[in-house]
Amino acid sequence: MREGGCGCGAVRYRVEGDPIFVNNCHCTQCQHQTGSTSVVNAFFESERVTLLEGELSENVVRSGSGGPHVIVRCKACGVALWSHYPRLGRIGAGLRVGTLDDSGAFRPDAAIFLSERMPWVALPEGIPAFETTYDFAEVLPPERVTRMRALIARSKA
Repeated sequence: MREGGCGCGAVRYRVEGDPIFVNNCHCTQCQHQTGSTSVVNAFFESERVTLLEGELSENVVRSGSGGPHVIVRCKACGVALWSHYPRLGRIGAGLRVGTLDDSGAFRPDAAIFLSERMPWVALPEGIPAFETTYDFAEVLPPERVTRMRALIARSKA
């Protein structure tokens, strides 16, 4: 179990277990949405994320695929806490790793959309890097591939 929250302290949440995968995304949409060079998202089954206190708001923006990307924020301060992406909908949550109390808890499995990264951003050694995206089955360990496939199957049902 890990906990996290927003910048003002109004929202607290808990996440159970380890993520299915962790991406460090450098796409221009993530840059615009965060006002930073990239975002690090840890993807979980939504039922593993529990709101402990506070009120949430949602903003819908366009994802890279053109579908709805729902950003869940603290209603008081607006900090983005997690997102629901079109491929998985509300059954999957991309948790903003920087909102965890231990923000260094999860190391990225991959750096993605390097074709759009800011030219001066250095990448850490040992993390697979991709110009766009990747095949999760080629990067993740078998137990996490199984969880991801189960989540995709649920989203199609």
